[in-house]
Amino acid sequence: MLVLVLGLILFLGIHSVRIFANDWRTRQIERIGLNRWKGIHSAFAIVGLLLIIWGFGLARQHPVLLYIPPLWLRHLNGLFVLISFVFFAAARVPNNHLKAKFGHPQTLAVKIWSFGHLLATGMLHDVVLFLPFLVWSVALYMVSRARDRRAGAVYPPGTVKGDVMIVVIGVVIWALFAFWLHTLLIGVNPMA
Repeated sequence: MLVLVLGLILFLGIHSVRIFANDWRTRQIERIGLNRWKGIHSAFAIVGLLLIIWGFGLARQHPVLLYIPPLWLRHLNGLFVLISFVFFAAARVPNNHLKAKFGHPQTLAVKIWSFGHLLATGMLHDVVLFLPFLVWSVALYMVSRARDRRAGAVYPPGTVKGDVMIVVIGVVIWALFAFWLHTLLIGVNPMA
């Protein structure tokens, strides 16, 4: 479990700098340059992600049951993940209504994904993985929206074309994960 926790600290820590130390981040970018900052950020994120993956695999070898969710929550999680992938696509596809309304759809995608997984799983290693992501995404979204309000940020209006694209992309990515990649990468068939 220690490797998983260390990975979470590195990954979520580097992604939390804008929450807790945005002014420090700005000074560092001014001091070392944006590209160097992105390189450092990416290095921490990649090492953290690799530790999360490795640590989660290690933690799954020693399962500790905390609660038994009803089967219907597992099926509901499939819907949560589908919605999450649509929000994830909304962060990348221009001119969609989700981006226009919420401003930070990728953060909401993480929130929906982690919440759904907390409902559907009941092992200690699941809670250790998904709860920090849920707390982080809630905090980041609140801080990001407050920063948007202070800056008077306005996102481009959504279009039907943008909305159709995010739904199609979200459904395709969801289907790939639900029917193939989740089993391949995680070792758990979410459709079983």
